Amino acid sequence: MKKRIIKRAMLPCLFIGLALMLNSCSNTEQKTKSDTDVEMITDAKVPSDVLPYFDQWKILLGDGTNKNDLVGYENKEFFYAHNDGSTNWVVYKTPNSGTTSKNSSNTRSELQQKKEWVPTTGGKLTGTCQVMHVSTSGDARVAASFSTVVGQIHSGEGHENEPFKLFYKKFPGHKKGSVYWNYEINTTGDNKGRWDYSYAIWGYDMSVVGKDASSYPEEPADGIALGEEFSYEVNVYQGIMYLTFTSKGHETKTFTKNLIKSEYANKSDIPEQTKNMFFPIGQDGTEQPTAYKGELNYFKQGAYNQTNGKDPAKNMVWCTGADVYDGDIPKQYANGSYTEVWFKAASVGPGTPPTTN
Repeated sequence: MKKRIIKRAMLPCLFIGLALMLNSCSNTEQKTKSDTDVEMITDAKVPSDVLPYFDQWKILLGDGTNKNDLVGYENKEFFYAHNDGSTNWVVYKTPNSGTTSKNSSNTRSELQQKKEWVPTTGGKLTGTCQVMHVSTSGDARVAASFSTVVGQIHSGEGHENEPFKLFYKKFPGHKKGSVYWNYEINTTGDNKGRWDYSYAIWGYDMSVVGKDASSYPEEPADGIALGEEFSYEVNVYQGIMYLTFTSKGHETKTFTKNLIKSEYANKSDIPEQTKNMFFPIGQDGTEQPTAYKGELNYFKQGAYNQTNGKDPAKNMVWCTGADVYDGDIPKQYANGSYTEVWFKAASVGPGTPPTTN
């Protein structure tokens, strides 16, 4: 009789113990899952939480603000971190009209590399980005309309020209835009005759424009949409620039360009694209035979808006005649007169030997 009583008395204890054990396991699983979820969706607070390289850059913003120390820094109008629900991004945003650098008519929220290098020493820049907006106003006949630059090599001396500029351009009403890169010559003599040569990556090169101010060419079949990711690598090694461009669902494109020996040292070397675009505005120079050899260069990355409010009659390549609302930045943002670019990955460092297949 006593044994039965003991067994009956133990049963509730066993059930309680089993329940507590199961509950403990359940809580452990829930806690682990919860901790993981929090880690996955935690928002980055500032850009340097997203990308670890901001100690190597300074920035110029669309209102003329210069900032040299970017670790822990943000500006909610022009340069900030954003989480889209699954990915942390660094956002660069700038209007069509604002305060910019002394040698430019175009605003930017754009990084500038602190360290300079010569082409024979080299350097490497990578980026994975998506362009979220380009200006919706501009003159369709002007090559720079509706475009932004998302990466550059800039010379730090001499004419201070640009041997590499990576553009995204989308005409209003099109779903897909073009990605192309330009080489600007390091002009012989003064710099009045400088010009760019444009290479198509996906879609068109810079020379494809509208027949009149408000008509657009056919939408590029192999173009990149707003919000569609693409990646680039700019690798300068021993004076040669190696370019690689990738995007899911698109053909990978590669280019090689000599930065220390010019292709354009003679008038006979000037390509037809340049004659059609730049000769009409009086820019018909030749390049120094050694191109950018020996000149200090640095990388730039972010959003360099190519659409401005200048009168196209002054220059049918760069003066886009866009809406600028007397420079009022909130009005420009509200009416589509701005550009916005997001980066989720990027790096900067020394040049490396090119890979071979």
